[in-house]
Amino acid sequence: MHCCGDLINCLSCGMILAALGYLVWHNKCQSSYGRHIGPSPLVRTVPARLAWFLQEMPALLVPLLLLLIQHKPSSMGRHLLLGTFCTHYFQRTFVYSLLIRGQPVPLSVMVAAGFFCSVNGFLQGHYLLHCAQFDDGWSADYRFKSGLVLFYLGMAINVHSDYILRNLRKPGEVLYKIPTGGLFEYVSGANYLGEIVEWFGYAIATWSLPALSFAMFSLCFIGPRAYHHHRFYHEKFKDYPRLRKALIPFIF
Repeated sequence: MHCCGDLINCLSCGMILAALGYLVWHNKCQSSYGRHIGPSPLVRTVPARLAWFLQEMPALLVPLLLLLIQHKPSSMGRHLLLGTFCTHYFQRTFVYSLLIRGQPVPLSVMVAAGFFCSVNGFLQGHYLLHCAQFDDGWSADYRFKSGLVLFYLGMAINVHSDYILRNLRKPGEVLYKIPTGGLFEYVSGANYLGEIVEWFGYAIATWSLPALSFAMFSLCFIGPRAYHHHRFYHEKFKDYPRLRKALIPFIF
């Protein structure tokens, strides 16, 4: 158990440091995919649907493999893993990736994302199944209940916002449009807000360092992306709603 704790703590702290490093190095520019991809003809790309499917799959596959090959996993950890983490990545792998209409993804971005999903899938799965120690009354704890409420609320916001974005343009259209409806009435990055709420809810429900480190990584990675999207909208559309914020309604 001590070795297990050392490994988990090391990976968790490494993820937090990587998140802070990304925040520092990418505060002025964004990862080159989607609307922020550069015009270089030398960049190898992968069709968006295939890229998202391949890069998200490890986050679902690795925990499920851990569940199959290990004996006597934590019952509460198994419940949390399947009910939250794997639920999200099942949706991302088999629903989101097959419906997305985005631009091709650079191969390097897909590989990096797939590597992160593999490591994070191992971290979250291994911790919940074999390191976490939940007492018998955890399912009645306010942290467990409030965390699950936040997780599923965030997932609902994320899925609904993705639906709005996906239907902004008709098939074949390439022009960007102003998203409206749902939380897009208040923030430019409603889909990102939903995902951030998801993972902080997951962190509260599991009350663990690995989950907190992933929530911090999500905030540092997609939080700035919401800001750059917000700036993109203001630069492109003169009539963009002035009261709409980037990520947090009424605040930022």
